[in-house]
Amino acid sequence: MKISLALTLLAVLTLASCKAPPPPLTDDTLVTSEVEGVKLVHRYAVAAPQSFTPVNETYRALYNASVMTTPAYSGKVVRYLENGKTFEVLGRVENSWLAISDEAEGQMIGYVPLKAGVAEAKYDATVRSDRPRPRASGAKQKVCVDVGGASKACRNDNATWILD
Repeated sequence: MKISLALTLLAVLTLASCKAPPPPLTDDTLVTSEVEGVKLVHRYAVAAPQSFTPVNETYRALYNASVMTTPAYSGKVVRYLENGKTFEVLGRVENSWLAISDEAEGQMIGYVPLKAGVAEAKYDATVRSDRPRPRASGAKQKVCVDVGGASKACRNDNATWILD
């Protein structure tokens, strides 16, 4: 009786120390990664960066950019940024990409190329400087070419060539 009680107690203690295996990871499981002393919370599907330089600034999208699962075009598309809409840049990572979030210091949702956005304070100036420049008004430059000897041909304002 004492032996069976001892064996039962031993079995209970042995089983009590066993833990259930963790649930399997899915693409939507949140994980925490530490890169260069910075903790990043992200979905399991989004790869942790190899290097990380904190930025923590609001940016605006310069075009409809793809948000990728890795800081390279070889990753999968998570979603798209809308042209002109704001997003949070958590930091710069390898390959000149940006780790981004929907909110300041929030969960990292993926990566976009460096040229996909600009700091919100510089957005208007960047968009203005990217517009085509109007041609200078006024007279066109006179273009002349030598045609042999002391003669030359010159083009006037309405593109007619005149021999001198």
